[in-house]
Amino acid sequence: MNYKKIFVGTVCALSALSAINAYAEGNPEYVKFPTGYETSFANYTTMNRDGKEQVAKMYANDAAISSYKKGQTAAPGSVVVMEVYKPKKDADGKSIVGSDGIYEIGKLAAVAVMERRDAWEAAYSPDHRLGNWGFAIYKPDGTPKPNKLACVECHSPLEDEDFIFSYQQLMDYVKSN
Repeated sequence: MNYKKIFVGTVCALSALSAINAYAEGNPEYVKFPTGYETSFANYTTMNRDGKEQVAKMYANDAAISSYKKGQTAAPGSVVVMEVYKPKKDADGKSIVGSDGIYEIGKLAAVAVMERRDAWEAAYSPDHRLGNWGFAIYKPDGTPKPNKLACVECHSPLEDEDFIFSYQQLMDYVKSN
């Protein structure tokens, strides 16, 4: 049993139910939508999201991949994108699971962005970032998406994974490419 993931999931659930910082869910004012990421970033994995009936397609830009190839944490300018999809449903309304155990991809629901910089604007409070990672969530059309998820709180236990939930999948991709 992966107790770390259970702990992170519990922290996320509690954070979503409690009052949090105004921008703890992400700040599109500073973390911009990376137009064209679908073709210019590497799609390093597709997976079910832990504890959610959703599929995540994960992307990383060249800055992130090259820094991890060097055995470092993500360099400034690194961007990681998660496309969040609702799964396809069968006639009974149940999510369809493929032979690989991953839900079949349905409608794109959101695009979450993590961006790492060493020199964020002073107005972007350090309390709203984590390890110099900034966060934002967008609608599929690239406009900001309001939400009550607490990016900072959920990612904070992942310091050993450079604050990335799909860190192991990203490392596996880096090693094989």
